[in-house]
Amino acid sequence: MSDFLSPAQLRQFRQDGYLVLPGMASPEVRAHIRAVVQDHLQQATPPLEYEAEVGYPGAPDSLDAPGGRTVRRLQGAYQRNDVLRAWAEDPRIVGGIEQLLEEPVVLTLAHHNCVMTKHPHYGTATGWHRDIRYWRFARNELVTVWLALGDERVDNGALHVIPGSHRLDIKPEQLDALDFLRSDAPENAALFAQGITVELQAGDVLFFHSGLFHAAGPNQSDAVKMSVAFAYRGSSNLPLAGSRSAAGGDVALS
Repeated sequence: MSDFLSPAQLRQFRQDGYLVLPGMASPEVRAHIRAVVQDHLQQATPPLEYEAEVGYPGAPDSLDAPGGRTVRRLQGAYQRNDVLRAWAEDPRIVGGIEQLLEEPVVLTLAHHNCVMTKHPHYGTATGWHRDIRYWRFARNELVTVWLALGDERVDNGALHVIPGSHRLDIKPEQLDALDFLRSDAPENAALFAQGITVELQAGDVLFFHSGLFHAAGPNQSDAVKMSVAFAYRGSSNLPLAGSRSAAGGDVALS
């Protein structure tokens, strides 16, 4: 197939660390995925991660607390249903990431590989972080592909990003014990000021670099926000032996 991403899009991703592809998922694909997700939420089909298990500020204290069993992620998305597998393997996604990484593409099953579900009232905020903070690979060169199953806005917890932050040299003192940007570090104030909201419409897709700082607000709307997230690496960017990244397995796509 011809190149999916244009030279201008490739330059934008390398400069900013992210790229929005409007309307990439058809209404039919979105409807099929949403039906699977809603069924698995209703049936509490494992594996799941609950808000109480994430431990973000404002989350329920335990599974038995009010909202404790609010689902944060449907994990193992690739293994759940054919339509999710087909989306993860979409030739446009694979081809685009081949262009970005300049080598064959592998889907990592250890990280993301999930449907993010941010619920009203208990869908907590996430601080500024890089996904590579808990991923263990030879190089910080992975790409997350994020599909908006519905509109994503400030009020329902859309992603915020700091453009170009994947290229920054961040000092250890700028980060807390969990590798989130510290709100009390003076040198972070300028970074926070550069943050922007990436609002998406249903069917839009966001590609973003594993080193890009991003965050998200709480869901203050009256509807569940649902997004599909898969992460990809180049074939030469191997997970470190003995790490969770290595234990999760992967799928060669090209």
